[in-house]
Amino acid sequence: MTEKSDFPYLHGFSPVEQERLRRQARFAEHTIYQNVNFSSTKKVLEVGCGVGAQSEILLRRFPDIKLTGIDLSDKQLAAAKTSLGQLAFAKDRYELKQMSAEDLKFDAESFDGAFLCFVLEHVPDPRRVLSEVRRVLSPGGIVYITEVLNSSFFLDPYSPNVLKYWMAFNDYQYDQKGDPFMGAKLGNLLMQNGYQNIETEVKTWFLDNRHPQKRKEIIEFWSELLMSASEQLVSAKYVDQETVDGMKKEMSVVANDPNAVFFFSFIQAKARNGMF
Repeated sequence: MTEKSDFPYLHGFSPVEQERLRRQARFAEHTIYQNVNFSSTKKVLEVGCGVGAQSEILLRRFPDIKLTGIDLSDKQLAAAKTSLGQLAFAKDRYELKQMSAEDLKFDAESFDGAFLCFVLEHVPDPRRVLSEVRRVLSPGGIVYITEVLNSSFFLDPYSPNVLKYWMAFNDYQYDQKGDPFMGAKLGNLLMQNGYQNIETEVKTWFLDNRHPQKRKEIIEFWSELLMSASEQLVSAKYVDQETVDGMKKEMSVVANDPNAVFFFSFIQAKARNGMF
C-alpha cells in the first residue's frame, strides 16, 4: 500500500492483515498473472509493494528482472524485507524504498516496466501516480495495473447484512478519498496521462456448483477480506456490531449452501509509455 502513516487504511497494518495479504496474493495469482509478461523487461517498478506479496510472485515468475518496490508504510516495508530476505531466488534482485507514489524519487526513464496491484483504489490522486509512473518509464515501457470494481459483487443466497456491510465498506473507502470502483476508470486515466496501446481486460470470479472446491475457497477468502475491515468500520461508526455479526452468520450460511453463487469482477489494464 502507498498510504500515509496516519491514513485510516481500511484493513489496517496488523500482522494478521499482513498475512492475509500474502494469502490473497497466492489465491489471486493465476487470475492476475495470466496476461502479465515481463519476460523482456529488466528493471521493474512495483508501486505499493506492501508486504512484498506480489513482489515475491514477480521475482519468481520473471527471473531476469530487477525489482524496485516502493511504499509509504514502514510496517509494510519491514514485513516485505523479512519475507523477501528468506527467498533464495530473490537474493540481490530487489530493493525496497519508502516513498510516495505521487512523488517518485527516481530519474526519468529509470525503468522499463511497472506493476500496480490494488493500489490506485486507495490513493487520493491516482492521476498524479500514473503521471509519475509514466515519467520514470522509458519510451515503450510497459505498465500493468489491476484494480477493483466493487459494484460487481454478487452473492447467493441473498445476504442482506453482507450487502449492507459491503456498502459501508465502499462508503468508508470513498469518504477517505479512495475509489472502490477504480477498475472501470483505468482506460480514461491512462489516456489522460498520455499512455498508448491501452488495453483493458475484465477478470471475473464466477463460481457455482460447477466448481464447488474453488467456490468454497473464494468464500473463505472473501470472509477474511470482509472481516479485515470490521474493526475500522465499527470504530468509525459506518456499521454497528449487530451488522458485523449478521454478516459473519450469512457468510457462514453461504459457505455451507450447496447451491451458493459467488461473482466478482475486477479490471486489469496494460499500456505503453508512448508509441510502441
